[in-house]
Amino acid sequence: MLKPMYSVKEIFYTLQGEGRHAGRPAVFCRFAGCNLWTGSEVRRASSLCNFCDTDFVGVDGHCGGRYNTAAELVEVIEQQWPEGMPGHPLVVLTGGEPMLQLDEALINALHDEGFEIALETNGTIPVPESVDWICVSPKGEAKLLQTSGQELKLVYPQHQAMPEQFSHLDFDHFYLQPMDTSYIATSSDDGDYVQQAIEYCLLHPQWHLSLQTHKITGIL
Repeated sequence: MLKPMYSVKEIFYTLQGEGRHAGRPAVFCRFAGCNLWTGSEVRRASSLCNFCDTDFVGVDGHCGGRYNTAAELVEVIEQQWPEGMPGHPLVVLTGGEPMLQLDEALINALHDEGFEIALETNGTIPVPESVDWICVSPKGEAKLLQTSGQELKLVYPQHQAMPEQFSHLDFDHFYLQPMDTSYIATSSDDGDYVQQAIEYCLLHPQWHLSLQTHKITGIL
């Protein structure tokens, strides 16, 4: 029996809610697992990414599972895209941390089916150049190894990862995304992070504001 190559939390069709492609239809493929947090609330406070707002544990989401081959996974991704829809299909590979599992076999299989590949990563693992759109979101003190791409999207504020640390890097677009702490049971911080991000962008026009529009609109 083949050992599963890819562990996936969920696969679903929606609108991208953040960053440069906000509002664009896409199939999201969320990989299970992360290298900066186990997903256990007990270990949240001591993790490098203690503000994570995503459930990436297990394979129990919509179309989640353990896929043995790239072809098997791409078939399910392709089934989520509306049949006969004009335009270039987009798949967003996210997590967790998708670079723990993404390989050339999956990249090639997605390209063979005509998908444009957008990757959302914490940047701690180098990304293959064959990925079409690289969005890096630095986290705390985690060492950043992917220092170039199309989009740098920084959750703000992070005292150990401030915008000025990244403004010199080779990215086409720079975004600040206000931190959402509403889901962290132990959080007592009532700071207006949206206003803080707005003020930073006004003073530093290199940076643009990114809001989580999927939360505002109630989109999955």
